[in-house]
Amino acid sequence: MAGRVEDKVCIVTGAASGIGRGCAELLAREGGRVVLADVSDEAGGEAAKAIGGDATFVHCDVADESSWQATIAAALERFGRLDVLVNNAGIMIPGDIESGTVEDWQRTMDVNGLGVFLGCKHAIPAMRRGGGGSIVNLSSTAGLVGTPPYAAYSASKGAVRILTKSVALHCKHKGDAIRCNSVHPGGIDTPMVHALWAGSGMDAEQIAKALESGNAGRFGEPRDIAGMVLYLASDESRFVNGAELVVDGGLTAG
Repeated sequence: MAGRVEDKVCIVTGAASGIGRGCAELLAREGGRVVLADVSDEAGGEAAKAIGGDATFVHCDVADESSWQATIAAALERFGRLDVLVNNAGIMIPGDIESGTVEDWQRTMDVNGLGVFLGCKHAIPAMRRGGGGSIVNLSSTAGLVGTPPYAAYSASKGAVRILTKSVALHCKHKGDAIRCNSVHPGGIDTPMVHALWAGSGMDAEQIAKALESGNAGRFGEPRDIAGMVLYLASDESRFVNGAELVVDGGLTAG
C-alpha cells in the first residue's frame, strides 16, 4: 500500500531535532524522499542515517540566501524535483519589549522571518517546474496571540502567518498548483523548550512538572505537529490553501 506522500520529494528545515525531525521521520515513513536541512551537521547527519532509505542531510543556514540556493539545488540534483517544503527552522530568544536587544531582534527575524521568505522564494520556481507542490510554514500560537516575554519571537511568527497567506495568493494568481499553509504549534516538548527553561534556571524536576501541567493536561509532542504537516504535504489537503492550522491542545481556545 502506497504511503500518503509516496515518492514526493520533501525538504524539512531544522530537521536535526524536535518538530523538524519528527516531521522528517513521518514523511519518510509515508513514502516521502526527505532532505533534512539544518545547521547542526552532526545531529542532522545522524537523523538522516537513522531514518535511512532515501533520506539525506544538507547543511543549510536558512538566514543565508546562498545556502538556500545550494539546498534546493542539492534536492533537485539528487531527486530531480521538489514537491514539499517544510519551513520549520526557528529560534526563540527571551526578551520583552524593554529588555530585548536590537541584536536579538535582528537574529530572530533573520532565522524565523527571512528564513521562511527565502525558502518560499527559492522553492516556488522548483515546484513550478515539477507541476506544483505544498509549502508548510511553521508559525506558532505566539503568532496568533501576544507573548510579552518573547516579543521578537511572537512578532516573527506573526510575520510567518501573514507571509504564508501572501505566498498562497501569489501562487494562486500565477496559476501555479502550489499551496502554502501555516501550522501553529503551542506547548510542544522539544529540545529548544528544554534549553530555554534550563537557561532560566529551572532544574530537571521543575521542567518535568511544567511539562506535566501543559495544555490538555500535558505538553504536545513533535509527532502531534508532524501529523498535521503530513496532511498538508499530502494530496488529501488539495483544497486547503492560505490557511492557519492551530495544534495546541486548546491553549488558545479561550
